[in-house]
Amino acid sequence: MRVLTFTDIHGSMSILKTLKKKAKNVDLILCMGDFTVFEMDMERVLKKINALGKDVLLIHGNHEYSNEVARLCKKHKRITFLHKKTKVIGNCLFMGYGGGGFALKDKEFEKFGVALSKEMKKHKDKKSILMLHGPPYGTKLDELYAGAHCGNKSYTRFIKKSKPDFVFAGHIHECFGHVEKIGKSVLRNPAPDGRIIRM
Repeated sequence: MRVLTFTDIHGSMSILKTLKKKAKNVDLILCMGDFTVFEMDMERVLKKINALGKDVLLIHGNHEYSNEVARLCKKHKRITFLHKKTKVIGNCLFMGYGGGGFALKDKEFEKFGVALSKEMKKHKDKKSILMLHGPPYGTKLDELYAGAHCGNKSYTRFIKKSKPDFVFAGHIHECFGHVEKIGKSVLRNPAPDGRIIRM
């Protein structure tokens, strides 16, 4: 399966044109949130994302409210809002958790992580993909400068314990394109213009 991953486009129509070209060569699209600037023109942006021509799994970022994104996504056949949900497609288990980006710990995610671990065991024959908006703490995805980190420790603990195959996160623009491995887990900030990953 070829998957186009992207994050933090912040309503850019020119970036959406770039993504549409890349989408021609993939089976599925993943969006890690902040697809608007504080929800400006959100209906228009979601319409453009829906028009990329492939099914899209999407979570919200810190620029969007989950309730509003959930409501608007229901209008679009190709978009699935994956916040606090999982979905099996082919040989992959996709797990979504949106929002955040500013807290060092997330108790709500820790509770959700218990359910995710059970899902991963249930689907242990499948590749596991965790979609986040905020980055895991202490990684190349959250490094600001001079070794300073601003990510979420709850995410990092989950990754080290449950070992998902892939982790995608955005939020930190300085880390666009950064990749790191924690054990067998590949962590990536796919950047606004997107990265195609084979799973």
